[in-house]
Amino acid sequence: MCYTALICVRGGSKGLPGKNIRPLAGKPLLAWAIECAAAARGVDRVIVSTDSPEIAEVAIRFGAEVPFIRPADLARDESPEWLAWRHAAEFLREKNGYYPPALLSVPATAPLRAAHDVEKCLAIYEQGNVDIVLTVTDSRRNPFFNMVQSRPDGTVGLVIPPTGRVFRRQDAPAVYDITTVCYVVRPEFLATNNGIFEGRVRAVHVPLERAIDIDTALDFEIAEFLMQRRARASSPG
Repeated sequence: MCYTALICVRGGSKGLPGKNIRPLAGKPLLAWAIECAAAARGVDRVIVSTDSPEIAEVAIRFGAEVPFIRPADLARDESPEWLAWRHAAEFLREKNGYYPPALLSVPATAPLRAAHDVEKCLAIYEQGNVDIVLTVTDSRRNPFFNMVQSRPDGTVGLVIPPTGRVFRRQDAPAVYDITTVCYVVRPEFLATNNGIFEGRVRAVHVPLERAIDIDTALDFEIAEFLMQRRARASSPG
């Protein structure tokens, strides 16, 4: 089965202006997502959904297609990416006369992903009986053990009180953080629903060092360090 990978990148990032084309380890952040998606087995096309001509130019330079410019009302700060996914899926349906077998979203903000992380998500999707496959990593906090919320009386308590005593984090029920490494969505589900957990969801675990999600300047520094460490580890000698 052949898949089209989608990368959604807006031009108006407020937290870190120019984030998606900011250089990281020698190339724009967006380029890492394009190259990883293109390297994954089963992916025969990479398209970028953006409202920015500058981002579009970078995307094309690194081998992606930009078959449309995303409408401005789908590129605001408050615009759910879900709607950008739906817009892309409908574009492909109108262009080809049918939906693609899946919508494969590869966000630009997770540059340390590996091609086999994407391939694992596709493999789980191809097993069937699922509406969306997402990626997770081990959570650094646990609502059964070391996450609290305020009570009306001014005290705090665990977000989810366990049914028994939990003295160590390892004894609490396992929880995971959703990552932005990869999503695989059934287009028909995307067209008729408004959120991930309205359907049947499965997950692929990704190690923390490949799951970093860039949102701040500090995230960029951490990613740069991890990229350099990866490069040293793969260098001969």
